[in-house]
Amino acid sequence: MSRENQRRRTRQALLDAAARMTKEGRRPSLEEVAEAALVSRATAYRYFPSIEALLVEASLDLAMPEPDALYQGVGPDPVARLERLDAALDELLDAHEPQFRMMLANSMAQALDGEASPRRQNRRTPLIEAALDGADFSPKARTRLARALAVLIGTEAMVVFKDVLQLGPAEARDVKRWAIRALVDAARR
Repeated sequence: MSRENQRRRTRQALLDAAARMTKEGRRPSLEEVAEAALVSRATAYRYFPSIEALLVEASLDLAMPEPDALYQGVGPDPVARLERLDAALDELLDAHEPQFRMMLANSMAQALDGEASPRRQNRRTPLIEAALDGADFSPKARTRLARALAVLIGTEAMVVFKDVLQLGPAEARDVKRWAIRALVDAARR
């Protein structure tokens, strides 16, 4: 597990360095980001095939909502909190759909090339976990619920609803809201 944690930290260091440089108004090279993240150029290329892939993901990293701000004013009801999360991520996906699709395509290409994980950051699980804070679930039910919700909320779900099922935004939202309630009810049992 420590090797996997190191990979996550390295990947996050690259994203943080790229975000920092972008906020400063710079358009860094992958080599400059690697240097700022204290990793080799070869390491940076193992995580991101190009500077464009890194900058796209770094910009999405910056756009993700923080749990405290996201759930401010929402009570402890996990359904209400999860619906707030789903709405926020839908807005984010809608505003940055090409970037999210590019990130997904890059991670799929890395998987085909046999690259080691993590191929992507896990941004949704901390938000899902925060939505479930204060709810009364057994540890096993909470873990299973969070994992099921991760399949339902995010980029891959957007692709399924839009491309595979060819649903419009309102119908996709209705299906997701129904599924969120069903999953929370199942976890409570």
